[in-house]
Amino acid sequence: MSSPGSGSEKIETIAVIGAGTMGHGIAQVAAASGFRVLLSDVDRESLARGVRAIEGNLARGIERGKLTEEDRDRTLQLIHGTTNLAECATGDLIIEATPEKLELKKEVLRQLEFASDRPFIFASNTSSLSITEIAGSSKRPEAVIGMHFFNPVHIMRLVEIVVGEKTSAETVETVKSVGRKMRKEPIVVKDVPGFASSRLGVALGLEAMRMFEQGVASAHDIDTAMELGYNHPMGPLKLTDLVGLDVRLNIAEYLHRELGSETFRPPEILRRMVSEGKLGKKSGEGFYDWSKENEDARRAQSS
Repeated sequence: MSSPGSGSEKIETIAVIGAGTMGHGIAQVAAASGFRVLLSDVDRESLARGVRAIEGNLARGIERGKLTEEDRDRTLQLIHGTTNLAECATGDLIIEATPEKLELKKEVLRQLEFASDRPFIFASNTSSLSITEIAGSSKRPEAVIGMHFFNPVHIMRLVEIVVGEKTSAETVETVKSVGRKMRKEPIVVKDVPGFASSRLGVALGLEAMRMFEQGVASAHDIDTAMELGYNHPMGPLKLTDLVGLDVRLNIAEYLHRELGSETFRPPEILRRMVSEGKLGKKSGEGFYDWSKENEDARRAQSS
């Protein structure tokens, strides 16, 4: 590949950094769309957990008649796992899905550029951090962009393309084209705190928490109000459980600090639940009890 390209045909290999909730989902949809995929994580156990999650998603797709066994096999054959970050520098498009820590994302980008001089597009899946700041650690800031997917990635159609101050128009068009090939609907937003989706979604989620804290209604009834009254596919408290209460707290603190708005001041209930280790689905308890579902998933993975 001579340059980052001007369309999805210029992108053959996509590297995904992080095999967690978002990373394995991004790897799945990329492979399902015909891209070769390098899926990376810090250790073999984390990597294996991500691959098992992909296999589970594909199995459920077959059960529901959405996929064939051939679709599953083709997708899995295109995914190669690695714990060697430098290997990911061979990707044409690198999508990082690491924890929401600015310095971590900048360090990943620096290491990738140190590992290889070949041009690649670096896309961050961050839901709130500044793309311009991340690009500040790059030798090629014009090839740094935000590519914010939504959970669960293999179902949600939106991808938010975030344009940094130095992101080139060519990079934007290439990433939009990749998004469409993944059967996503891309929207393009400026690099402002919270972008469009997180700013709106977090505001709604925090207000739902305040209502729950004040005893206005149960978590189920607050969620049902948004699902049936406003046609949301999932209520804000259940969504918070899926995203992770710790993740929501980090984003809320960042937005409160950057925007100076009381709308984004984290409610006390959120801080308390995080301190108690109630992080949502991944810990088994949040605004809902996920322990049985988590146990069922563990049994399915071990069988």
